[in-house]
Amino acid sequence: MSTPLFSGAITALITPFNNGKIDAKAFQEFVKWQLDEGIHGVVPCGTTGETATMTDKEDEEVIRLCLEVAKGKVPVIAGCGSNDTAHAIKASQAAEKLGADATLHVTPYYNKPTQEGLYQHFKAVHDNTGLPIILYNVPGRTSTNLTVETLARLVELPRIAGIKDATGDLQRPLKTRKLCGDTFIQLSGNDDTALAMLAQGGVGCISVVSNVAPKLASEMQNAWRKGDIATAQKINFQLAPLVEALFVETSPGPVKYAASLLGKCRNELRLPLVPVGKATEKLVKDAMVQALLDVALPGDALAKAG
Repeated sequence: MSTPLFSGAITALITPFNNGKIDAKAFQEFVKWQLDEGIHGVVPCGTTGETATMTDKEDEEVIRLCLEVAKGKVPVIAGCGSNDTAHAIKASQAAEKLGADATLHVTPYYNKPTQEGLYQHFKAVHDNTGLPIILYNVPGRTSTNLTVETLARLVELPRIAGIKDATGDLQRPLKTRKLCGDTFIQLSGNDDTALAMLAQGGVGCISVVSNVAPKLASEMQNAWRKGDIATAQKINFQLAPLVEALFVETSPGPVKYAASLLGKCRNELRLPLVPVGKATEKLVKDAMVQALLDVALPGDALAKAG
């Protein structure tokens, strides 16, 4: 079986800010670094990219900046999800016009639609856009759960290509494969289940930890593809403390801080998110030293970061 286009370690990119504005230079340098480290794909304007506090114009700018660096080298899956169907369609059409390879659509949040509402929402996006669609099920953030049965209905639409599953339920991939078929793309939405998802029929992970450990995240996926299970398990174990530390406080607070320690961005978020506390800073620093054994944290970055 050939490797799906959307597979492996796919980074849910942070969005660097500088005094409240998008830091275009830092962002493009960050995307280039991700590619140099071997990442298999990128997602601009996802949850980790703080798209919830960005305007439509800013979203389009970030997607454009990302495409300028990554297009043709790795797939760019643009985050276009919304709890307003018309807005999700408009964002998807803009991403398609810019040249994205696919769009990522979270289940509508706050509204709490029924399963029929979810189906009609995603069908409307599908019918009014032209790119492959990756669905995103994350009940912990949205209070809405896309059932496997509804997913099976959606897969009948030709461009519903896959799902980012952040439920943490490792029985779902087996049921999904049974109802949706072997070619339906299943991606873990949680780093702590990235390897387990592969064992259950998944083909990759849309990752937070790869923002700061892209080489390790991609090497783990590569090892699994080659059948080198021992190496994949070793890397997974190596990354585990860092994965845990990056979710001690609301993401992307910890990963933004971690990236600042590597000199990749400022430790700046948009309200209502705020920088992590001192205790979390220590946890993140310690975990990075423990997990990223071949990476030396720059002294000046550490000083600036706290």
